[in-house]
Amino acid sequence: MNRKTAVSVENRQSKVPVKPREIKRSLTRLLELLEFTDAEVSVTLVDDDEIRTLNNRYLQRDRPANVISFSMLEGAFGDITPNVLGDIVMSAETASRDAHAGGLPPDDMILYLVIHGLLHLLGYDHEVSLEEATRMLQKENELFFALRNYHLAQQ
Repeated sequence: MNRKTAVSVENRQSKVPVKPREIKRSLTRLLELLEFTDAEVSVTLVDDDEIRTLNNRYLQRDRPANVISFSMLEGAFGDITPNVLGDIVMSAETASRDAHAGGLPPDDMILYLVIHGLLHLLGYDHEVSLEEATRMLQKENELFFALRNYHLAQQ
């Protein structure tokens, strides 16, 4: 991995135990899988109150979300710093609830949401059409299983 790749993970909540180092390792590997050798991306873990505020402010949805992505590649100035992909903000509380409801380990749900958020940064949007939602889901599954296999091989 090129030294120019910068991944940061910040945990700003204390309600749900998370593993920032593991999230950083996973995101770094995802960037390798996607062949990004010069990229910057951040993940911030927050509580439901904070993500609800962000969701309301930026997406006009007055409820918590599991993950919100802020792409730096979109808009009029997206080509100024093409290596800066953007920021992923995730509610650890919502991720934990979603994991429990789906019968998944919380770490798997967080990994899935990191993938989901990263794909949004790269321009995938499941809300545009059924075709795009299918394309995004296929890519999420491909990356999830590639990453799980990578982690298993590292043990």
